[in-house]
Amino acid sequence: MDDVTEERGTEPLTQHIHRITRRVRTFDRRHPLVWDLHLTGFWVTAALIDYYGGGWLNVARDHDHPGWLVLTLSLGLSAPLLLRRAHPRAVLLLIAPFALVNAWTGIALQAFLLHLLVIFHIALRRPPRHLWWAAALMTAPMAVMAARHPQGSPDKDIVPVLMSIAVATAIGITVRTRRDHTEALEDRARRLEVERDQQAQLAAAAERARIAREMHDIIGHNLSVITGLADGGQYAAAKSPERAAQALHAIASTSRQALSELRRLLDVLRDEDNPRTPQPELTPQPTLTDLAQLLDGVRAAGLPVHTTTHGSPTLPPGRQLTVYRVIQEALTNTLKHTGPGTTAAIELSYEEKGAVTVTVTDTGSGGPDHPLPQPSGGRGLPGMRERTALYGGTLEAGPRPHPEQGWRVHLHLPEETPQ
Repeated sequence: MDDVTEERGTEPLTQHIHRITRRVRTFDRRHPLVWDLHLTGFWVTAALIDYYGGGWLNVARDHDHPGWLVLTLSLGLSAPLLLRRAHPRAVLLLIAPFALVNAWTGIALQAFLLHLLVIFHIALRRPPRHLWWAAALMTAPMAVMAARHPQGSPDKDIVPVLMSIAVATAIGITVRTRRDHTEALEDRARRLEVERDQQAQLAAAAERARIAREMHDIIGHNLSVITGLADGGQYAAAKSPERAAQALHAIASTSRQALSELRRLLDVLRDEDNPRTPQPELTPQPTLTDLAQLLDGVRAAGLPVHTTTHGSPTLPPGRQLTVYRVIQEALTNTLKHTGPGTTAAIELSYEEKGAVTVTVTDTGSGGPDHPLPQPSGGRGLPGMRERTALYGGTLEAGPRPHPEQGWRVHLHLPEETPQ
């Protein structure tokens, strides 16, 4: 328990350090020259302190050199660091002559080790092949130093430099790997965010299309039935008041049913996260068992419908809904676009493994000489095709072949494929 408490107690400090680090990196990306000036100024100051304080004399191999030369070498080995991030190779080439003079004369300024900063940036920002000649360029002065001003065996001068180069290179590669990994994660997160937004837009578009389909099928059909009943009632009002009263009763019943279905559909669209929003009253989607009620309503609107069934309906609910909606839309179009005396026929053929064929025909206008009018921008046929495409089926809609008159809608859903 104490370990857990201690670990939790360190989390705020770690987060604080990460937050400061992010702020420093953000400031550095926006103002890189500020950081470069500060770092270069620090090392130049350290080199000058080493010169004026005489600290270089403690490690020099040869003390008999003018002060201006030591000062020039101190500045030559430190001042070029200002460009180390943007042009590390150029900085290394610029420092190389000063490093050779430093080794040749035996002054042995410790500012020579600033080469390691340049090596680090080459490993961080340049291809790995550049490290070979950079390491050779840095090792050459130490080889010169070991040859002209030996102190024991040459490996005492060269091996520490090689180890320092290896450490600087390893740190640079480690930082570069972590940076590339972080950038890859950020890029992946951005792409996932874009993909998530695209998926949300596609889902919203699909849901809008589904809602539009449902509203068209429900409201469009009921309004067509109401229109047929109203026309029949108007025709029968003068000759048969009882028939007119029956038509008005059917209109009222159909209108209430349409309002109830519309209310249920709109309730589903309410904000489900709001606790004050009442839960919508859900009802099952229509199936083939509801087909008789649909045909009764169509017949009441004045369209005689004859049905023929082959086989036994053993379809899953989704396919039953597709068949139901296609028949509903076909009969709705017949009610809207044909005149009195039209009849309709429905032929359903159920096959094995969920395959089904539906043919809906009518005898109204819609032959080659009198094509069935289609409303501009209507969703009837597109909605039927969208439902059919969900199950890989085919839908044909068009005039019946000459000399027959009327319209024909033919639906075929193939066998179900095992998942």
